[in-house]
Amino acid sequence: MSVARSLLLRLSRSEWLAEQFRSRAFAQRAVRRFMPGEDLASALDATARFATAGIGTILTELGERVTTRAEADAVRDHYLGVLKQIRERQLPSVVSIKLTHLGLDTDREACLKDVMALAAAAQAGGSFLWIDMEESNYVDATLDVFRRVRGAHENVGVCLQAYLRRTAADLDALLPLKPAIRLVKGAYNEPPLVAFPAKRDTDANYFALGGKLLEAAAQGRATPCFGTHDLGLIARLRERGTQLKVSPSAYEFALLYGIRADDQQRLAAQGARVRVLISYGSAWFPWYMRRLAERPANVWFVLRSLL
Repeated sequence: MSVARSLLLRLSRSEWLAEQFRSRAFAQRAVRRFMPGEDLASALDATARFATAGIGTILTELGERVTTRAEADAVRDHYLGVLKQIRERQLPSVVSIKLTHLGLDTDREACLKDVMALAAAAQAGGSFLWIDMEESNYVDATLDVFRRVRGAHENVGVCLQAYLRRTAADLDALLPLKPAIRLVKGAYNEPPLVAFPAKRDTDANYFALGGKLLEAAAQGRATPCFGTHDLGLIARLRERGTQLKVSPSAYEFALLYGIRADDQQRLAAQGARVRVLISYGSAWFPWYMRRLAERPANVWFVLRSLL
């Protein structure tokens, strides 16, 4: 891991820096590169615009590690409202949640109950629910919640991170469930024993895992969603899908709002299924720092905004 990336990930956990950064006008301008606005209305309006180009979205409210059930209840109720608005506006959008945002640290069973409620609401509206993956110490708990919810609802998927050494075994264990898997590279500060420190190793593991998912998709045993902006990797995965005779409608690509917008449009025009991950909310500092850490050159964008 580069020094710049490691530093940015460490800074993402600083509450003092978060408070200082959020109060600066230049920071608010810079973060707009990656989100249409802090409020849900902005995210829904952006979803409607993407829909005109045949592109769907994944909506997520920023936040994590709540410390009380009252906070978790508020998050659950917010997402129930999001699903209601998606249904009423007939938008091609789904929701992605973080379990620590729903109180995983305070009461796992209550968190599970909330995820069940959200999956049921999404199913009633013909939508879908993604469960995000957080740091490596949450993987076991997250997969446990996913398995239990998946036993009651088919319209739920989970995120796996290619930089974790354990992910190949986790994928093998999940495949009997015929899961929906959103595969990402990973954006947390993990020790070398847990995660591949070199980008090339993460990239190689991503393609290996992606190939396994496409093989399972060809057999009707998985629904892959590839979360990456790596155009070379996207091309290789599409080529592998063609070799395996997997329909382009059987898997999709998820790209972040504000990154490679032209390529998002181009992929959709070529017949690929594309979704844009739209984040919103005021708790954007840790998330924003992780976005910068994914490509430290983005720091120059912040400096230009400052000037």
